[in-house]
Amino acid sequence: MRRLLAAALAVFSLSTFLAPAVQAAPAGAVFPTEIIAENFPDPDVFQQNGTWYAYATNGSRGTVPVATAPSATGPWTIRGDAMPGGPSAAWAQPGRTWAPDVYPNPDGTYTLTYTAWHKASGRQCIGVATATSPLGPFQPVGTAPLICPLDLGGAIDPNTFVDTDGTRYLVWKNDGNAISQPSTLWLTKTSNNGWTLAGGNTALLTSSGIIEAPDLVHHGSQYVLYFSGGGYSDCNYLTSYATSTSLGGPWTTAYRPLMTTATFDNHVCGPGGADFVGGKVFQHGWVNGDRHLYVADVGYANDYPVVRGSRVRYEAERGTLNHCSVRSNAAGASEGKVVAYIDYADSWVQNTVFAPVAGSYTLSVGYANGSASTASHGLVVNGNNVGSVRYPVTGWDNWHQSAVPVTLNAGWNTIRLTKGTLYTEVDYLEVQ
Repeated sequence: MRRLLAAALAVFSLSTFLAPAVQAAPAGAVFPTEIIAENFPDPDVFQQNGTWYAYATNGSRGTVPVATAPSATGPWTIRGDAMPGGPSAAWAQPGRTWAPDVYPNPDGTYTLTYTAWHKASGRQCIGVATATSPLGPFQPVGTAPLICPLDLGGAIDPNTFVDTDGTRYLVWKNDGNAISQPSTLWLTKTSNNGWTLAGGNTALLTSSGIIEAPDLVHHGSQYVLYFSGGGYSDCNYLTSYATSTSLGGPWTTAYRPLMTTATFDNHVCGPGGADFVGGKVFQHGWVNGDRHLYVADVGYANDYPVVRGSRVRYEAERGTLNHCSVRSNAAGASEGKVVAYIDYADSWVQNTVFAPVAGSYTLSVGYANGSASTASHGLVVNGNNVGSVRYPVTGWDNWHQSAVPVTLNAGWNTIRLTKGTLYTEVDYLEVQ
């Protein structure tokens, strides 16, 4: 008879995350918290002196809505319009002021980099404004856009990044989608509190599809370039990332997206426009025609991001196996391999999984059970027996999921599946 499982650290992919039919998950997973229950898209967030500040794309609350809170999870209060005078009247017109980026400068001032509607061309371009308070009012700087490559479709979605050596950059997108051309995420050195361009443009990532809303961070041994993909107007919007040990690249795009509607089990519709701030990620998601603001915990597994509540897959066959084996060419299985022959008292498969923070999670096991009735495996978490995973009959090579709640430590954890009743093969583990 066939048997079961192991899994090792999964990598993530840019294609939409698709999983087999899932049983209703028991209590365990903690999904992103809705913190602003009204339209607040394309968030930019920072913390200063014990107060959190968040900014959004223009809407009913003004040109640059601003909100504050005593903690990342709130309570959040909308404080008005941070740029009540609108974008620069010299080159922009009101109505499409998008994706603000506010950065607190060392001299106590604040720089707002924003996307606005270019009068002369009708495209989008990037401008700069300044203020002495994070609440504004921000006043536009100069009489021309900071970045406006009209031959490339214009420019949108600015993101300020300051490297470990203090060098300041702006990450932005040329809006090739507006002219049916590829879009690129660019890196440009800036000076004078981000008011002035100080170097040429370095191409980071290029796509013929949707790639936008960049957010660049440095973590440990590498740079992580987050970005949104898919159409922003529905639940197909997603967040993925690429990594590099150097700003000059090469950049490697994740195997699976970091956050999608599916990885959150439909708890957030179209998670995108994300801003990663320390151990938190802020993102918008669609609710009844508006994009509300959510926050979730994020951690880094060997410098690769893991978001709490978003499924991370660990292939069972990459784990440690004892008195069982890997079956290759398994029809329909993830990556074509499964752990089988967990048939003996000393049979087990063990995987190491990562939790951004300590607490409750849902463990979903991808399996096939060709036995005559429900089978099971013993479940051992961090060396402790915590129960079992039960597998209803599916037939061999007919892959489904069985979910159980687990409690994990912050960081790395071990999950071991041991011989239980009857026989089951294990394809993968997913933790969320």
